[in-house]
Amino acid sequence: MSFYRRYYIQGGTWFFTVNLHDRRSDLLTRHIHHLRQAVNLVRHKKPFTINAWVILPEHMHCIWSLPEDDCDYSGRWREIKKTFTKSLREEQSMVQVWQPRFWEHGIRDVEDYRRHIDYIYVNPLKHGLVQQVKDWPYSTFHRDVREGLYPVDWAGDITDFATGEPRFFT
Repeated sequence: MSFYRRYYIQGGTWFFTVNLHDRRSDLLTRHIHHLRQAVNLVRHKKPFTINAWVILPEHMHCIWSLPEDDCDYSGRWREIKKTFTKSLREEQSMVQVWQPRFWEHGIRDVEDYRRHIDYIYVNPLKHGLVQQVKDWPYSTFHRDVREGLYPVDWAGDITDFATGEPRFFT
């Protein structure tokens, strides 16, 4: 039996990758409203700040910051997964929705934070789902553009990315 050690720190900021069991599925985007409802329900009960998030068809990446006196990100993920799965079961029969665990990384500093946000936002482009980052609808990139944190044409387009010349810090 494997033992997983998680790094917990009160009020920490974390990068997460969470995958569906079936990596060919499109459940997350097809049922985006259920996922949003699950996240909002959990955030209402156990608050956290969403620093960045991208939802792809079969996996998602995000960065959260927890309240100063709290380190229970595992409990939040358990509730999000459970709530989303339950909402799907009401519509269709589902056997196993999620991979059993998730991957987390404690954000160390401002540079680490920036690199992980960039990774999150470029992910739909990297997977060939869109021609430009701005074209993917399931991302907090749009919020960050409205707030002036990113230009709308950030990272260029798929041809820039494919040639190894993405414009990450324009």
